[in-house]
Amino acid sequence: MYDLAIIGGGINGVGIARDAAGRGLKVLLVERDDLASHTSSASTKLVHGGLRYLEHYEFNLVRKALKEREVLLRNAPHIIWPMRFVLPVDEGMRPAWFLRLGLFLYDHIGSRKILPGTNSLNLHEDHRGKTLQKRLRKGFAYSDCWVEDARLVSLTARDARERGADIRTRAECVDLRRETDHWSMDVVCEGTATTEKAKVLVNAAGPWVDPVTALYDQSADAAKLRLVKGSHIVVSRKFDGDHSYIFQNKDGRIIFAIPYEGKHTLIGTTDQPWSYGEGPATISDSEIDYLCSAASEYFTEEVKREDVLWTYSGVRPLFDDKSQSASTVTRDYVFDFDDKGGAPVLSIFGGKITTYRVLALQAIKTLKHALGVDVEDWTSQAPLPGGDFAVDNFEMLIAKYHGRWEFLDRSVIVRLVRAYGTDTAKILALVTEAKDLGQSFGAGFYEIELEWLIAHEFVRTAEDALWRRSKLGLHMSDAEKAAVSDWFIKRAAQPKDKITIS
Repeated sequence: MYDLAIIGGGINGVGIARDAAGRGLKVLLVERDDLASHTSSASTKLVHGGLRYLEHYEFNLVRKALKEREVLLRNAPHIIWPMRFVLPVDEGMRPAWFLRLGLFLYDHIGSRKILPGTNSLNLHEDHRGKTLQKRLRKGFAYSDCWVEDARLVSLTARDARERGADIRTRAECVDLRRETDHWSMDVVCEGTATTEKAKVLVNAAGPWVDPVTALYDQSADAAKLRLVKGSHIVVSRKFDGDHSYIFQNKDGRIIFAIPYEGKHTLIGTTDQPWSYGEGPATISDSEIDYLCSAASEYFTEEVKREDVLWTYSGVRPLFDDKSQSASTVTRDYVFDFDDKGGAPVLSIFGGKITTYRVLALQAIKTLKHALGVDVEDWTSQAPLPGGDFAVDNFEMLIAKYHGRWEFLDRSVIVRLVRAYGTDTAKILALVTEAKDLGQSFGAGFYEIELEWLIAHEFVRTAEDALWRRSKLGLHMSDAEKAAVSDWFIKRAAQPKDKITIS
């Protein structure tokens, strides 16, 4: 019997699995699809406090998130890094004094130590104003962080597994039975059904929290989720530099324009109501037009529909606080703990990538009596796999590894270190010449890396590898992507005892 069973392989689920496993608990996590298949890979990819939440008076959420920025940065400096955001002042929008007051709070309520504070900009003189329209004369630059969101999930899950957690992907919980002292779960994985038992259940199914609840409680209260679709577009790079922009819209919302995968710009996001009947979340024509129009209000070069190279959409499972607008619904998480009808269950509503670690800690605190554990915060000082180096040592790592594997192009080393940190040395440990890398798929992606992803990061398909563990799909031709798919087909056809994983 497991101590804790978790349904949901998004950031909240894997965060709780890692925290619990690190306390010596026997943990099971089941995810119907791949890790981070839905909400957790469809974010704007920021570790941030949420500047705009200040005007909705969500000070506690902003403070909590700002404190977490540097904790996560220190523990995963390969997949999280500092970024400066340029906020232009635009006539008719929020006035300069209002923005400066918000940024003053943003700089001072979150115990900032690593990231630089806000400064004012003359956009007609600063290089960051060159791609902006001439009416924009003044602005501010402030700090937040970028995160490879899906990799944050996979590395957290990997760490949980290395600490003893049983992490099962492509494993769907199809039935739940609540007994007096335990839960029984029917799980179907690759056509095989098993029944698992656990003392405590965590429902971290994201947008599907309510349907999971219905598996064991047909008389559950009305839905507690507010489902909101957020969409993004990716276009060719619109500006030089490693900074980002945050633009105010006439509807009161904001959008980001962010350097993405070297040669691209990421623009998002939208806030659209969503329901289960709509099927998988995809961007609508109106959302594309909205994002193109909003960005075109600021850039000198218009953003057109034909510029869009790729899009992605996800559903945010926000707690329904009855706000009228989807944009003003709280982004903070809410717990629903129930131990009155039998074995305990904790359901999680909402949350942000930035606060996933403190959410996990709070979940353990909520369940401490049921699980019989202490609640010391151990994860704040525990780097994720590959993240055991100082924030300012990234370039040193690149130089070190490029010197050791000099036959690899430096761009390949940079990408590997950005994805795997110090684990780059483990991936390439047996590589002494180019032929040791195995098949080359293009874009600096080799068979040896793919084998690593299968062995250590739960990869099962080409899509897992090319669109979640990486974004190599943006850089590869259709033929190159097809070659990765063919590799998986050939691998699946091999006898199991012939497959070797380094």
